[in-house]
Amino acid sequence: MRAPCERSGEKEEQEEEVAAASGRLAGPPETEEGSVVDSDSDQEMEDIRGPGELTKDTLYLRSCQAHSVVPASCFLRQGSTTELNLRHRGLGPQGAWALASALTSNPYVKRLDLRDNGLCGAGVEALAGALSKTSIISDVDLSENQMGVVGAQAICAALTVNPTMQKVQLAGNGLEEHAAQYLAELLLAHTGLKSLDLSYNQLNDHAGEILGPALAENTGLTELNISWNHLRGPGAVAFARGLEANIFLRVLDISYNGFGDPGASAVGEALKTNNVLEELSMSNNRISAVGALSLGLGLRVNQTLRILVMSRNPMRGEGCFGVLKSVRENPTSALELLDFSEIQVDREFDDLASSVKVLLPALHVKTAAHRVKYKKELPSVFTPSLPASVPK
Repeated sequence: MRAPCERSGEKEEQEEEVAAASGRLAGPPETEEGSVVDSDSDQEMEDIRGPGELTKDTLYLRSCQAHSVVPASCFLRQGSTTELNLRHRGLGPQGAWALASALTSNPYVKRLDLRDNGLCGAGVEALAGALSKTSIISDVDLSENQMGVVGAQAICAALTVNPTMQKVQLAGNGLEEHAAQYLAELLLAHTGLKSLDLSYNQLNDHAGEILGPALAENTGLTELNISWNHLRGPGAVAFARGLEANIFLRVLDISYNGFGDPGASAVGEALKTNNVLEELSMSNNRISAVGALSLGLGLRVNQTLRILVMSRNPMRGEGCFGVLKSVRENPTSALELLDFSEIQVDREFDDLASSVKVLLPALHVKTAAHRVKYKKELPSVFTPSLPASVPK
């Protein structure tokens, strides 16, 4: 367990330390015993790296010395590779300040992974300053950093003025309704952002009422993950209405919220008019047979949805039957996967599935008793580059 985030010092003091660390580059290197950088190490780095990389690394080491943190060896070994993976390194706020000063002068990094580093609000504030200035980084993961509303405000403001950012992950950061306003402002202002991950936060019904209208007006976002939050009641309905008006979103994950029957009905209404969405995951949302039937009304006319996941909802076989019956009544349906995992169905449902398969041969229906093989292709709109260590 990490200790609660605490801000160490004022922001102005941190900025002065960074400026001082940067300024020492022009002067002679320190020669005191135990110093992080000396003339020998500078010369050694110069022998194997170009002057640009020397400046970048020296700046980072000086900044680490100024903030009394241990340099991250991964950064020093990064060279000219486009991905910087520093997840689980325990950088903390001080480490973030040291890293921020070096990122502004790094011409290589396009993907920055800082997941689970205990950055807190202060550390995210430091990185936000760097991210607002870079025109290189387009993919950043700040998940599991306890950033809270302070960090959310800082990062959203930074990304708003950075048109190059395409993918942002903010999962597991304790974001609540107070952070929703800053997220909404980001959705309204940033047209280049393609993928946003807000999963495993604490966004509640009030947050849904704030984010819904912003989603309706957003122009650009194609993938949104807001699973494992607390969207329910009026907030879930407002969020679904935002989906109804959105004309860009292609992949949406709202699993493990509390949409319930009212939310499912609102999603059904959205599917009647939305002609863009291709993948929708709404597992474990307290949707009963009544809500499933309401959702099915949208499936009767929708022509773009390819994947619908409704597993772990208390809709029973009756709800599954109603949804599949609605699909059968839509000869122009694009559905390829209908997932009712862990929901028991009866023989009548199986017979219906067989008849639907004749009309829609590309459709795979998954239930508690029937596991199917379905290979989902990544959406062409945004295919993130895999880290070198991850097999393709």
